[in-house]
Amino acid sequence: MSGHSKWHTIKHKKAALDAKRGKIFTRLIKEIVIAARGGGDPVSNARLRTAITAAKAVSMPQDNINRAIKRGTGELEGATIEEYTYEGYGP
Repeated sequence: MSGHSKWHTIKHKKAALDAKRGKIFTRLIKEIVIAARGGGDPVSNARLRTAITAAKAVSMPQDNINRAIKRGTGELEGATIEEYTYEGYGP
């Protein structure tokens, strides 16, 4: 016995699982938003298509995917995410 109620144990396990899923969803939403800047149509945008496939693989809800695409194309207001590439070299 853990010394607590069954609900207490379930609550902590669910909170840990939700935190992991939230972290994955956030990463995938950022990728979808950046990919949607190149065009909101997954048929013509290969990067968006692969991002959507990855999101569906982790069971992300369709409305979250659609909202991320709309945010990337500029239909919804929100923080803008830009993609930058830094190059450097050492001695």
